[in-house]
Amino acid sequence: MFRYADVRAGPSVYAGAAVAGPGEAGAETGAEVVMSESRLLDALLEAWERNNEVLLNLLWLAGTEGLAARAMAGSPSVAEMFSHLHHERMVSVAEEAPEFAGKMPEGEWVAESDPQAIAALLRESGRVVRDAVAGRVAAGRELDLHFGHPALLLPFLIFHEGYHHGQIKLALKASGRPVGNDEAGPLTWDVWRRRW
Repeated sequence: MFRYADVRAGPSVYAGAAVAGPGEAGAETGAEVVMSESRLLDALLEAWERNNEVLLNLLWLAGTEGLAARAMAGSPSVAEMFSHLHHERMVSVAEEAPEFAGKMPEGEWVAESDPQAIAALLRESGRVVRDAVAGRVAAGRELDLHFGHPALLLPFLIFHEGYHHGQIKLALKASGRPVGNDEAGPLTWDVWRRRW
């Protein structure tokens, strides 16, 4: 069990205590974890990198054959959802931290048929988001429109991408290309659980 103190408790220190439950290691000492804001930002940026790794792994699982899959008639294809994720990342940065914006995509729901091209876009937009968040934090600047603190852009995008991750898996299943837990687990959950 973890309990964290209010991050506004100090000027540049995130103080938190990892409090063990009864019978757990550290229960006698109440082992304390103190994290600087820099270390916390590093952890958030690592979460963003892991999210991008998981998304790329899903792309490789879908393969070229899976890019045309749809959950149902009228739904976006897997390829269109991947291009939408890239688009959302780039638009978010252009709106929130325009000094870090890259080249805007020409379309939002593009049916790209080359997994390598999609991967290149996701790597590019992943870097743009990372640079925007890290750059605004380093400059001590809030985002321009929403969220306030730049780090809050990351969970917003991770949530958005997790939503589409589920839609992509559903589309693959509906098209006869299900991704089982044995296949997906090492490429998703194991990436997230990796010790840092």
